[in-house]
Amino acid sequence: MSQPEKPKIEFPCNYPIKVMGYACREFHDHVITVMTTHSPGYDQTAVTVRDSKNGKFQSITVTIIATGEPQLQAIFEDLKTSAHVQMVL
Repeated sequence: MSQPEKPKIEFPCNYPIKVMGYACREFHDHVITVMTTHSPGYDQTAVTVRDSKNGKFQSITVTIIATGEPQLQAIFEDLKTSAHVQMVL
């Protein structure tokens, strides 16, 4: 029996990236800087920020036009370089 193929994403496409981390200015600035670096021209008005119940954490969702897997890999790696980032989905 053969392994089923992984689903493939057809690029370019709209691709939401959710980043969770400590609620602070540095966290927000880091996410925006990384997105601007790897996906210039993304819709900044569509960025959503949600606070946790106690306000210690935030999730930031940014939807970009993904051009390929190397771009997405670079974004994920750069986002994880900040100590304020806890998780990237």
